[in-house]
Amino acid sequence: MEATKTLKLRIKDKHAKAMLAMARDVNQVWNFCNETQFRSLKRYCNRPKVWLSGFDLQKLTNGFSKCEGVSIGSATQQQVCEEFATRLRQFKLQRLNWRVSDRNSPKYSLGWVPFKARALTYKNGQVCFNGISIGLWDSYGLSKYELRAGSFNEDSRGRWYLNVAVKVQVEEKRVPDGATTIGIDLGLKTLATYSDGTSFNPKKFYRESEAALGIAQRARKKKRVKAIHARIANQRKDAIHKETTALVRKHAAIFVGNVNAKAVAKTSMAKSVLDAAWTTFRTQLQYKAIRQAVVFAEINEAFSTQTCSCCGVISPSSPKGRAGLGIRQWTCCSCGSVHDRDTNAACNIARLGHQALEVGISGV
Repeated sequence: MEATKTLKLRIKDKHAKAMLAMARDVNQVWNFCNETQFRSLKRYCNRPKVWLSGFDLQKLTNGFSKCEGVSIGSATQQQVCEEFATRLRQFKLQRLNWRVSDRNSPKYSLGWVPFKARALTYKNGQVCFNGISIGLWDSYGLSKYELRAGSFNEDSRGRWYLNVAVKVQVEEKRVPDGATTIGIDLGLKTLATYSDGTSFNPKKFYRESEAALGIAQRARKKKRVKAIHARIANQRKDAIHKETTALVRKHAAIFVGNVNAKAVAKTSMAKSVLDAAWTTFRTQLQYKAIRQAVVFAEINEAFSTQTCSCCGVISPSSPKGRAGLGIRQWTCCSCGSVHDRDTNAACNIARLGHQALEVGISGV
């Protein structure tokens, strides 16, 4: 069985100038599509709205790659049109944000150059794209994979990366003796609480670097600010990678609550939510579980905190609403069981996951 995986590799800095030139051309195609779409809606304001497809936009931009000074090929041009049409349908807007190429502008759009599978080849430790041999740090051994579609992208420090999709074989799951099912409740004070009573509580990386970040921001040291943010992101990603890998290797089935991180991030708890990185944790669990043939599902966690995991009753003594957020332990009035708030929720998530398996995982 095969699965798709995206590899991210650092490109050598000497290619930054060439990549920026291609990114400017990509921005020009994107902005043309944006303006063309917006004008088509204004022109026919009294008629049914016309939404241009990726194919329509490709016909309108046909020949752009052959213009003098343009450094992208037709495959990249077509991919930009398809991506624009996809995002327009996704967000249901009349137009999307403009892409800004001026690096001195506060609205500068980080460089992005998409490509199709046929546009990229690998040879002798380099990738050939648009007639340019691009050196990179090949930590994965790209010669072992068949390269598919992907993109080049720039980070806030001006470093460029190759993101490419490849096909990988799903590893045969070696289930250890006593392998278990685990339920996971996501939180802020503790990132993840497990149904077996343990928890994952990494450092609050942003909180720890907040003082140094504030000093650099007040001193207007932009490079230092970007470096601190990058270090925070790398530390958080490393901690979550190690934990999710251990979970997938240990358990045969993993169920996690479907808490809406995007909605909670709009509240007064936004800083803590973003520092906890719930979405990153779930995403890593999902793709690692698929690769190792481990059952994974997101479970509707409604009332999981209030329901007693022993008797299944929503007890009057269980924590409810905003007033109950400070209650960390409670006793069930029906069966007398004493519960830790988060562990009880994780046990209920595991139970609901088992019930979902009985009717098929698609019913989760």
